[in-house]
Amino acid sequence: MLKRKATKDIKNWLHSKDKKCLIVQGARQTGKTYIIEQFAKENYEEFVEINFKQMPSAADIFSGDLTVDAMVMAMRFRFPEKKIIPGETMIFLDEIQECQEALTSLKFWAIDNRFDVIASGSLLGIDYKRASSYPVGYVDYLKMYGLDFEEFLWGMGISEDMTGNFCNYLHAETVIPEAVHSQMMNYYRQYIATGGMPEAVQKYVNTKDFRDVDRIQRSLLQGYQYDIAHYATAEEKVKAEKCYLSLAKQLLDKENHKFQYKEVEHGGRAQKYYSSVEWLLRADMVHLCKLVTDVRFDLDDYARDDFFRAYTTDLSLLMAMKDFSLKQHIVENTLAGNSKGGIYECAIADALYKKGYPLYFYKNETLKKEIDVIIQKDGNVLPIEVKSGNTRAGSLKSLMKNHKDICFGYKFVDGNTGVSEDGIITLPLYMIAFI
Repeated sequence: MLKRKATKDIKNWLHSKDKKCLIVQGARQTGKTYIIEQFAKENYEEFVEINFKQMPSAADIFSGDLTVDAMVMAMRFRFPEKKIIPGETMIFLDEIQECQEALTSLKFWAIDNRFDVIASGSLLGIDYKRASSYPVGYVDYLKMYGLDFEEFLWGMGISEDMTGNFCNYLHAETVIPEAVHSQMMNYYRQYIATGGMPEAVQKYVNTKDFRDVDRIQRSLLQGYQYDIAHYATAEEKVKAEKCYLSLAKQLLDKENHKFQYKEVEHGGRAQKYYSSVEWLLRADMVHLCKLVTDVRFDLDDYARDDFFRAYTTDLSLLMAMKDFSLKQHIVENTLAGNSKGGIYECAIADALYKKGYPLYFYKNETLKKEIDVIIQKDGNVLPIEVKSGNTRAGSLKSLMKNHKDICFGYKFVDGNTGVSEDGIITLPLYMIAFI
């Protein structure tokens, strides 16, 4: 069983003082259902699970009065073997996007407060079936992602105590022993090739066979394509799929990783495809890194909505868009050219996205300066450069020199920890997991 950080987040919700209903959001196949089921079995006497895709007729429970007593009575008739007792029962409403009245009901569960209710869904951001009333103010939210690199290490048998040591290396900015560093780079390349989707990671942990992993990744990608075909409007179906399947080309096959509509279709224009990118964003199938025209707090004030990079929400899906040989080159460290720089940039963006950071980048065509990723932390701007080798970070150095308000920046390299210079902290690529 893969250990997930989200379990701790759900436990914090359970013990919070003003607990509401909990909505666990996230892309499909990121492990939402499994984590909630395991948590319920370990923490409750009774567990009532309703999956609205698997059991669409269960929507009848929410078709009448949405009082808690009425809904509990309907559940007892539906599941006579269940003892639905206040304080001892968790109610789990899975794939809740399929029953919008169940989504509306969360308000009344929260007001009543006798039962712990968790809801989960994969496409809650799209207007698929509109709820008659959304439970604003009556729910807490938890966003779930695929596994990050630290969770992958746990799955590979590396203990929390051992991974915790890397936080010490980070704070001390000390060189990591070469034997440890080389093994960590091997693990990191395995993680990039596998991605973080739980099914792909579990298959790799069990078999160590990338052929098996590849089959899982391609199956997951087909599932995402099915969701586009099933849930997107007739007008968006083909366009959204074309945009989605162009991501590997956008990120790995060219030097400029800006999302370009001409890569979707010859002569493609924003006017035709921008709404499709928006749909993919709301469906949790992509996340964006926006260009900023200035590197000052608050970055969102300087962000351009029309100039961005688009990433898959997990590396497993990006891998499935390319030939199997890409995984082999990653693991054997034989990548070269745009692909090597592109894949490491994607890995750093993936790690920061899974930490919940909005992502930005900076590019000045006149000065030929570019910062790969910029985030905001504790009210400060934090620039990051990603190097496929251990070359100089000219753009980052120039930025630090001209923006005295930026205290430090990171340079992530395919190498070991380096000496901090001019406010630039040089770290191995895998250390992004411990920032």
